[in-house]
Amino acid sequence: MRPNLPTLGAPPKRSPIGPVVAVSLILGGAAGGVWWWKQRMAAAAPQEAAATPTANGEGTAAPNPGAPTAPGTGTAQAPSAAPAPVDPVKAAGLERASMRIEGPLETALIRSAGGDVGPALAQVVTRTLVWWVEVPGEILRGDTLDVLYQRRPNEEPLVHAVRFTSAKLGKTMSAFRFQPAGESTPRYYLPTGDELELRLEKSPVDDYEQVTSLLRDGRRHKGVDFRTPVGTPVKAPFSGVVKRKNWNWSSNGNCLELVESGGRARRALFLHLDEVDKDIRPGTRFNVGQVVGRSGNTGRSFAPHLHYQLMTQDDRVLDPFDQHKTYRRALAARYKTAFDDEVRRLEGLLGTSVAGK
Repeated sequence: MRPNLPTLGAPPKRSPIGPVVAVSLILGGAAGGVWWWKQRMAAAAPQEAAATPTANGEGTAAPNPGAPTAPGTGTAQAPSAAPAPVDPVKAAGLERASMRIEGPLETALIRSAGGDVGPALAQVVTRTLVWWVEVPGEILRGDTLDVLYQRRPNEEPLVHAVRFTSAKLGKTMSAFRFQPAGESTPRYYLPTGDELELRLEKSPVDDYEQVTSLLRDGRRHKGVDFRTPVGTPVKAPFSGVVKRKNWNWSSNGNCLELVESGGRARRALFLHLDEVDKDIRPGTRFNVGQVVGRSGNTGRSFAPHLHYQLMTQDDRVLDPFDQHKTYRRALAARYKTAFDDEVRRLEGLLGTSVAGK
């Protein structure tokens, strides 16, 4: 018979406090883990931003805590870059060549302005320098030159101002391009308002755009070239008799030779004429100032102009600017204010000469 075991009674009731505490501990630990993870990620974010590579492979800079922020945001405001300075010469649509001459003029201009424009620029600048010195003989090492010019497609550059310091003359000279209101063409003027170019009394042409060639410009040209539109009246510089007409046409084009009556019997040659009246022939007489033909662009000519040449009977070339009386025409007083304003503008764009650098 099995022995009676002691009665243990009913199973005790479980307290609800234990499970509640356990659950609370679990939830509390989970919440703490989430908080710790958020704090860790927040701390790591600036470091990752500092190490983020940019497009060029470099890391982006971390924000500066002391940098100012844009109103209403927490983002640092980057300082704005200073605007690039404006070049007044470029703003005027011009370029400047500034140089100390240590050899040929063309070499100096190529070095300063570039090989694409330098050779043509040398030809244009020479047309101003020849009124001060002989080119190239009287341009010396150490002379300085400043030029304001404008490039033009398929045309020679347009020179607006020239400043030249000559050791031979011991001074600085300037010339400025200016077109008075109502005048058909611009011309170069000295700061005084006088034209740069000398004019001939009893000239073969009354008016013209520019003298483009002189005997003293180093080109070994035998005459003076006046740039002037086709059809400009050409006049006899003295009374004389026609010696010949339209010879060597492939080079001279339509041409005429006039021999001075009496005096020194000088010979005047007019080349590249547009037309010579058919009634003009050897022996035809002209008085001083009488029209002998019209300027043109015939023969070996690259632009409309008149070639005017003076010679002796034994074929010695004469310089018209030595044979004629000369003068400089002054700008009309009514244009002086506008001219002075233009001179100040161009002088400002020329800036400080290389001689002063």
